[in-house]
Amino acid sequence: MPQDESSKPKPQRENTAQPWRTEGLPTKPDAPGDSRPPRPPWWRLLAWALVVYLASFLLFSMQDLTSTPTTVAYTEFQAQVQAHNVKDIYAKGNTIQGTLKDARQVPGEPEGRTYTQFATERPTFAQDDLMAALSQGDAVVRATPVIEQRGPIANFLLSFGPMLLLIGVYVWFYRRMMRSGGGGGLGALGMGKKKIEAVDPSQVRVTFDDVAGIDEVEREVAEVVDFLKNPEKYRRLGAKPPRGVLLTGEPGTGKTLLARATAGEAGVPFFSASASEFIEMIVGVGAQRVRDLFAEARKAAPAIIFIDEIDTIGRSRGGARSMGGNDEREQTLNQVLTEMDGFDGSEGVVVMAATNRSDVLDAALTRPGRFDRIITVHAPDAGGRAQILRVHTRDVPLAPDVDLTAVAHATPGMTGASLANLVNEAAILAAQQGEAHVTQADLMRALEKVQLGVARDVVIDPAELRRTAYHEAGHALLGMLQPGADPVRKVSIIPRGQALGVTLSTPDADRYGYDEPYLRGRIIGALGGWAAEQTEYGVTTTGVDSDLQQVTNLARNMVGRWGMSDKVGAITALSNDGDPRILGISEATLAAVDDEARRIIRECQADALRILSENRQRLDGIVTALLEHETLDEPQAYAAAGLPRPASEERTPLEK
Repeated sequence: MPQDESSKPKPQRENTAQPWRTEGLPTKPDAPGDSRPPRPPWWRLLAWALVVYLASFLLFSMQDLTSTPTTVAYTEFQAQVQAHNVKDIYAKGNTIQGTLKDARQVPGEPEGRTYTQFATERPTFAQDDLMAALSQGDAVVRATPVIEQRGPIANFLLSFGPMLLLIGVYVWFYRRMMRSGGGGGLGALGMGKKKIEAVDPSQVRVTFDDVAGIDEVEREVAEVVDFLKNPEKYRRLGAKPPRGVLLTGEPGTGKTLLARATAGEAGVPFFSASASEFIEMIVGVGAQRVRDLFAEARKAAPAIIFIDEIDTIGRSRGGARSMGGNDEREQTLNQVLTEMDGFDGSEGVVVMAATNRSDVLDAALTRPGRFDRIITVHAPDAGGRAQILRVHTRDVPLAPDVDLTAVAHATPGMTGASLANLVNEAAILAAQQGEAHVTQADLMRALEKVQLGVARDVVIDPAELRRTAYHEAGHALLGMLQPGADPVRKVSIIPRGQALGVTLSTPDADRYGYDEPYLRGRIIGALGGWAAEQTEYGVTTTGVDSDLQQVTNLARNMVGRWGMSDKVGAITALSNDGDPRILGISEATLAAVDDEARRIIRECQADALRILSENRQRLDGIVTALLEHETLDEPQAYAAAGLPRPASEERTPLEK
């Protein structure tokens, strides 16, 4: 059974422009492929060019403003000459430039604005002796301009400087992009993400040693590994490899890790992506990304392409399960179909995909020639769970009292991800206690935390606590008395999560099918809290909400899906995908389903009330023990009820 992927290094992205991750690719110098330089990110270059141009324009403009003289009237100039305030001047024709000894207020301007450099025009009709007046004030008449003019180099820089800056910025971006391996965005330019080197095939690889508990699935996948390692063995006999392998199963069963292990075992590059990463608002982007992904895989062949959650783009394009028109999703799916049709068996590229909703996939995707092989990855059995626990505890120091087989038997229905979380929670609890090893008690406390929830530190009114004790005692007692019911493992009136109390019942062995008597027993057990409150108080509370939801779902499924009603018959009247009327189910049939579900619940309610009334002393015994200890484990619960635990021959070796 695959372990949870959180404990393994993740495949890496080559750059931020591509949605897929790579693992086991050869180094850059040896990698085949197109040597053409990538296309630069034009829009980002244009934005930076505009910023640089505006900055340079403002800079040169400010320089011009600081060197421009103030234009004044000739009468103002004469006044400054008469006041002997002119320091020096330069004249060219009737144009005069100069500087003042002391700054003066600019005529006609707001107070506070002064000038020292000035320019003016001498009228042609002026009859004054300007030279004599300047000489009296010791002004210097210069042969060169007082205000320096820009030279040819400055004029050149002012004219072509912004253009040169734009070219420099472009060259800088282009070189940074080439060093980072191409692509667009900040990551490709080295501005927001560190450059990712090619992955060494000896690193970040997962093999079948990291996979445990699903030997039958490994055998199926081993054929793909053998083809990738020894393709000539199959070609000699005219055998073609499967073009696609679809892994289906519940979340957490390790489908993604299994695909990575296949690539690691074969020693080939691994390209992985989530189907949702191909979808964009712009139509056509997803199809282009699919083409790029398959093109890269062909260059690195033999290789494996893995698409996770393929139901995101692979949903049926018509019928009741269709989610409505979505051009981008359909174009992306069409491109995947086209690329898979393009394989001729000699390219050495195998497509693997994973989904937990294989029932909604488009028929064109699962037909032979595309995903030829469909492999179901189930939740592990007790033996598989023990193997998974051994994988997850390889790096965890365990105390001598740890029995992983016992933990595996106590965790029916758990997946690889759940077991990884269980081991991690146990290690956290041990670390918090300052322990050097993880003990069996740590694992059991972690299991209690995972299954029952985190205990809440709240103060409950004694009357409310007593009502909760009767509620949980009703669940526990009916579970003990029902033939074939799952043994009661723990009863608690400590608030956990949203519940004020919890009763935990788990089977001794894994179950894969349920008959009608067992399901009726489940309904009666779920009604234990309701029946106990009715027996003791004559009324019920809102605490029965989740119980009644479970009861209603079980009864409706018994009638509408599993054919356990003679009145409705052996038909499927309910659907997991929406309103059953879309599937053509009539109103009369749905009404019959509701009537039969109510009948089953009424019969189970009567049985629950009868059983508790006949065993009232046992009910009160469990309540007394709960109020005293708050939590009862399996031996304490059965002892409080005055009932023997299930016979040893009915139990697994774990419980003997």
